[in-house]
Amino acid sequence: MAPGRKRRIALRTAVIAAAVALSLAMEISGYLATPEAERPETAYATLHAAVPLVFAACAGVAWKIGPSRLPARLMIAFVVLWIPQSIYHVIGDVGWLWPIVRGVDLGWAVVTGVLVLIYPRGWLSGRFERWIAGIALTASIVNLLTVLLFGSPGPETCDCAPNPYQVAEVPTLFSMLDIAYRIVGGLLALVIAFRLLVQWFRASVPARTVAFLMPLALFAWAVTLSAQAVSYAAQSTQQEMLATISLIAIASVPVSFVAGISHARNMRARVADLMRITREGADRGLWAESLARTLRDASVKVFWWDEERGGYFDADGRPIGPHVDPRGSQSVLPVASPLGVPIALIRHDRVLTDNMRLLDGVSSALRLSVDNGRLRSEIERTLEQVRQSRQRIVEAGDEARRRIERDLHDGAQQQLVSLGVSLRLAADRARELGDERLVAELEASIDALTRGLRELRELAHGIHPSLLSAGGLELAVPELAGRCPVPVEVDVQAGGRLPEVIESTAYFAVAELLANVAKHSGATRAWVRARLGDDALEVVVRDNGHGGASIDAGTGMLGIADRVDAVGGTLEVESPPGAGTTVTVGIPLDESALRAAAGGHPA
Repeated sequence: MAPGRKRRIALRTAVIAAAVALSLAMEISGYLATPEAERPETAYATLHAAVPLVFAACAGVAWKIGPSRLPARLMIAFVVLWIPQSIYHVIGDVGWLWPIVRGVDLGWAVVTGVLVLIYPRGWLSGRFERWIAGIALTASIVNLLTVLLFGSPGPETCDCAPNPYQVAEVPTLFSMLDIAYRIVGGLLALVIAFRLLVQWFRASVPARTVAFLMPLALFAWAVTLSAQAVSYAAQSTQQEMLATISLIAIASVPVSFVAGISHARNMRARVADLMRITREGADRGLWAESLARTLRDASVKVFWWDEERGGYFDADGRPIGPHVDPRGSQSVLPVASPLGVPIALIRHDRVLTDNMRLLDGVSSALRLSVDNGRLRSEIERTLEQVRQSRQRIVEAGDEARRRIERDLHDGAQQQLVSLGVSLRLAADRARELGDERLVAELEASIDALTRGLRELRELAHGIHPSLLSAGGLELAVPELAGRCPVPVEVDVQAGGRLPEVIESTAYFAVAELLANVAKHSGATRAWVRARLGDDALEVVVRDNGHGGASIDAGTGMLGIADRVDAVGGTLEVESPPGAGTTVTVGIPLDESALRAAAGGHPA
């Protein structure tokens, strides 16, 4: 934790502790100084002392999570201004002090009213709020001056020492102004409570969610405060039940404030869930649905910027049009990239503008989601280009193999066959002439030429088997298995001809796997099976050898894996030690390949 932050926390803790100590000192000293016959019941006195403690605790929370510092400062001011009437038994003899305390001993009500007015923004944002706060502050100043200039010891103030600030003794005027101040305070509290309740009932779901418990707490306090003001004006005895309800209602105001801003903070935390849901990219329908659920605002509309059409459109392609909002209950949040490129417009309930941190989080989530979508699209496009490039390389290699095999067959091989025929004719002629020595030499040359021609045919077959080009897998694979030194059982049902790249990939995979069976497995038997599924060709090569094979074991298996991967296929190896090896190759087929297989000719 940074030193500056530690100092701020220590200072705030000291301020809260000092305010609590002052409040408890006033409560305890006043209670003890009050004659025993005049003391309130212990339960009521305890509840009265607990109210500022609730405000102090909520001040600590509001300092940490509040939208500004003002709510916490008002709560601390309440703790200091929560002055019990019993305190005059302690300071009554201090002539210069008691008039000041008497003039501000209802300041807590003004502080409470302002605290409600700034909920949940943390400041006075509207003209109505500023007018109410101004009237309350003006009335409080008038009340302080009234007490200082006209207040004197008596039943309406206290049995105290003479007021040194008094300029005239007009008890009627003083009584009228004192009662008027209390009635004005009660009326202001009722106006605030009534307006808050009306807004709450007329508001949308997001507004009600943000308002939370505050209207009920304020209304209960305003009613009891007004009843107390009327009771004071009528000089009637205050009912203890009414006073108890008032204390509970007052204590619920800071709790409701903190609960509301904590709820708003939790709404910002739900933006993380929104980012998790949409991290794969900005699916427009999902985005609008998730955003409405996160903000708890069913009226949310998201309009996306379309560069080609030069406007904003919703997920269904409808353009943004004129929005009829007679009550002014909605607002629009523009979202743009860091470079200023427009991304979207979010139309939402206006009450959410009070929680700009939430909207900033939504904007960041949307920008991140769009960026993720763009990056994902670019990566997928790049991977597709790489896959197509690798497939083109494989196809080019197969074409080169076929060309070499054709050149060998039509060129060198035909010449060698022609040379063999010529040598055979020469040997027959020498035999007719009785030159046995020349016949032996020619026969030796014919045998050498036959061996070379056989090796050339095998070389050409290895480069690209002619049977694969002529008859597909159903002819080429059995011939390939017949040349394996290990007995191989073959079952190929390819359903006809497939695209050349698929046939060659499957063929050379089987060739390499049978070579591995012969060289490394120690098997006495092998099986090759090929089946054409709904959307893929599956080739399985199995042996009964000693197992232990893996893709990373040699370049042959890696070569198969690379070739299969180049056409978007998969390669799975199961080779437990001592239980043989099973290799499964899956090669996907597109619709054109399936049509070609059904028609019995290459695609």
